[in-house]
Amino acid sequence: MHDRIVMNMGPLVALARIDDMGIIGSLPIDFIAPSEVYAELQEGEQQGHIAAIPIWLHESPVSTALSLVAVSSLDTGEAAVIQLALEKNISCVCIDEWKGRPAACSVGLNVIGTLGLIGMAKAHRLIPAMRPYVEKALVTGVYYDLRLVEDVLKAAGE
Repeated sequence: MHDRIVMNMGPLVALARIDDMGIIGSLPIDFIAPSEVYAELQEGEQQGHIAAIPIWLHESPVSTALSLVAVSSLDTGEAAVIQLALEKNISCVCIDEWKGRPAACSVGLNVIGTLGLIGMAKAHRLIPAMRPYVEKALVTGVYYDLRLVEDVLKAAGE
């Protein structure tokens, strides 16, 4: 179990779409987002997109400029998530995007995604089953590889 997780925008938007913010916020974890992710979420809200900044999310700026190499291959939010985790010695990041996940792993970070957070909620008995949340995510336009969904649900005993 991780006590701190640095969050990227994608999982926060996915959680907002499935109305799962309160449940995830009940986990015994300190959720942190870099200022770059906060800015992306605020800009999205101003443009009429779903509100995805939960009250349990703590904003924290990175202390040094983002690596040009990271920004050239990742979006700014993903690069900031990885850098903030490294700066604050936080071992886990929450990223759904396929480019960001291997980049985070390559620097020694543990990666969890939205499905993993929902699984943690089930493990903590905050929800009885993952399937309704996963199905709602798929219906609301959140994309997951269907083989991944099947594997995750099978691992959760569903």
